[in-house]
Amino acid sequence: MLNLRKTLLCGQCFRWQETAPGVFSGTAGGRFLTVSQKDLPLLKADPFWCSYFDLGTDYDTLQRQLAVLYPTLREAAQLGMGIHILRQDPWEALCSFILSQNNNIPRIQGIINRLCGGQEESLPPIMSGLRQQKSLHPFPSAETLAGQTEQDLAPLRCGFRARYLLDAAEKVASGTVNLEALRTAPLEEARRQLMTIIGVGPKVADCTLLYGLHRMEAFPKDVWIKRAMAQWFPGVAPSSFGPAAGLAQQYIFCWVRQQAGRTVSHK
Repeated sequence: MLNLRKTLLCGQCFRWQETAPGVFSGTAGGRFLTVSQKDLPLLKADPFWCSYFDLGTDYDTLQRQLAVLYPTLREAAQLGMGIHILRQDPWEALCSFILSQNNNIPRIQGIINRLCGGQEESLPPIMSGLRQQKSLHPFPSAETLAGQTEQDLAPLRCGFRARYLLDAAEKVASGTVNLEALRTAPLEEARRQLMTIIGVGPKVADCTLLYGLHRMEAFPKDVWIKRAMAQWFPGVAPSSFGPAAGLAQQYIFCWVRQQAGRTVSHK
């Protein structure tokens, strides 16, 4: 069963916050939502949110399949039970993980909020049921950003990442990088295409593939995952985790964060 806290606060998205205990507010697809765990039946009944939270995938079966591969992964999968891989907009995911480089989650969220035109709108305190409305601050399109300059982006305070963001916008807006085509392209080819964007390396490419294009076989490796793999899975290739390798990565990342006992930066 989907666990909202684990899913929304695990580092795969940046426009959600826990606004009250067990209550989460955020933006996706031009919609602003406030939701709590008790609202899962209503999420399933809403086509957009059902797809966004990937409620049609059998995560219980995927977890069991991963848990039998390695004893350490069994422990991580137990801790990460309830994490879903969100079906995010690929352009927003690409930009978000470009901005995530050598950054921590609060700073990433601040940059993205400024990019989207300010702090997100709010809804009255939730009493029961989903509370949603059209977002006042949608994510800017590639075409919008392609017409900007680094000076235009200076108020974002995103430093060297502005150049990367603009190159991504130009390549996506022109069709040089066709994000939709990468949904079905061979994984290595999709990764190679994304890495033609200035500043996009293997980690950002795989984050875009997993979190933006739902390529569940992608396995992003930041410094924390590399250390975890070296320590607990020596000699194990991510492909050994099978077609749900990206979910295994999230389980391992959740486990690493708990062991670290602090906020993990994106590096």
